Amino acid sequence: MELKEYWAILRKRGWIILVMAILMAVAGGVFSFFQEPMYRASIQVRVEPARIDWGNVNAVKTLLRSYQVLIHSADIAQKVIDRAQLDMEPDQLLAHMKVDPDESNFTIRIDVENRDPEVARIIAETTAEVFRINREQWNQKQRREDRVDVSIREHVRYVPKVRPKPRLNMFAGGVLGVLLGVIVVLFLEWIESDILRTPEVVERTLGLEVLGTIPPA
Repeated sequence: MELKEYWAILRKRGWIILVMAILMAVAGGVFSFFQEPMYRASIQVRVEPARIDWGNVNAVKTLLRSYQVLIHSADIAQKVIDRAQLDMEPDQLLAHMKVDPDESNFTIRIDVENRDPEVARIIAETTAEVFRINREQWNQKQRREDRVDVSIREHVRYVPKVRPKPRLNMFAGGVLGVLLGVIVVLFLEWIESDILRTPEVVERTLGLEVLGTIPPA
């Protein structure tokens, strides 16, 4: 196909792409309207060895992964529920919690999502506090130089809404609509591909010169 043929197809069926994009963008907005709001609270705990040397530093880096598993465990979740007096099961709490260790700065980030921003904040801060107490109890059984100190870097100050995001959903819907529209247009053109519509197409396809055409009524 030549460029002008693509342009002709776009002029003829471009409205399909436009309509599909508008419909899918509106669908994205409607989806956002009915989507349940969700808020995310984030908190960081710092993990550092009592004695700074090469061996202890590398040991803490290794421990960060095990601490990730410990924080995201049913035992810690149950202690958080009991301490904060939450009406939920450990599995429900853990389903909306994410724990990410960062070896570059010896921190562990705890993200909690909930429909209520205050509940999200309480769970995040209580989880950090329960983990800190857990490590303090462990430290009491260790020699001073073998201890690993855990501290809360900063308490939660702001709990942003993570969804719904109407603009993002509408944009994604519009992009999807454009793709669907292009597919529909290509399908329609494929169906009509055996129809010779212009003298240029007839000459190119059949290798014959067109001597005349019948004008449309």
